[in-house]
Amino acid sequence: MKALIFDGKIRIEKNLPIPRRKPFEALIRVLKAGICQTDLEIIKGYLHFQGILGHEFVGIIEESQNQELLGKRVVGEINLACGKCIYCQKKMPSHCNARSVLGIKDKNGCFAEYITLPIENIHVIPDSISDDEAIFVEPLAAALQILTQVHIRPQDDVVILGDGRLGQLCAQVMSLTGAQVLTVGNHLKKLKILKKRGIKTCRFDEISQKKSDVVIECTGSPAGFNAALNLVHPRGTIVLKSTYEVKPSIDLAPIVIDEITIIGSRCGPFPPAIRLLENKIIDVLSLISQRFSLDNALVAIKAAHQKENLKIILDISK
Repeated sequence: MKALIFDGKIRIEKNLPIPRRKPFEALIRVLKAGICQTDLEIIKGYLHFQGILGHEFVGIIEESQNQELLGKRVVGEINLACGKCIYCQKKMPSHCNARSVLGIKDKNGCFAEYITLPIENIHVIPDSISDDEAIFVEPLAAALQILTQVHIRPQDDVVILGDGRLGQLCAQVMSLTGAQVLTVGNHLKKLKILKKRGIKTCRFDEISQKKSDVVIECTGSPAGFNAALNLVHPRGTIVLKSTYEVKPSIDLAPIVIDEITIIGSRCGPFPPAIRLLENKIIDVLSLISQRFSLDNALVAIKAAHQKENLKIILDISK
């Protein structure tokens, strides 16, 4: 099979063996995959991962002990838990001590023609959700995770820093709460997408000094945290969604003095993300910038690095 591999250098391999599934796993033929900021950070050295990249996908189940799943179109949760440790027992599999993570940690990812995943990680996609939409289930779930961690009220002011892939989804999700949402970015074309949905936007050089109750940091830049500190009320909340290879320099004093709550936020629930897409409540199709075949994956990675682009899609099956 073909796959995009990172082993210190990024390259396309065309003669890799199709992975063998374990009894509790399914073999999935990947249809399409999306390039995420985490993929780009891994190429820079984040988490020291080596292997096949990618964790946002939609595919068809070709082998499974569960005969009802055969031929089904699916997406998959990316954390592969042991099921035995204290965090698994507390129903926190994404924090499992022994977990592997699809395309991120000790598990080959979905920029390949085939992957394997535990059956318990798999979610069947309704026919009403297109392949393009299904790719967004994983990042949309990550945006929804914020609402499981922070109680956002209609009277709250919420600022989202970053107009990129995840910032766009967070803005749409936060707007469902009834809160006053403002997205701050540097790219007028990206901000225009949110304006069309009635979400307020501004450029970073236009930010007022008004403080907000919740600031969600999605810039993908270490400078984003300091920007968040400048925008949050005393006793407000900062939600960190960015991952990056560079270690930021942080002044801890304002966090103590202003009694700021800092929340890290990562993977989220798939079922509500699927329902939002099924009911066309969240728009993701306008976030697709370009498409490439797996043979042109190196060009796709370069395109994903370009700030004017949002989601880059790999058509794996073509």
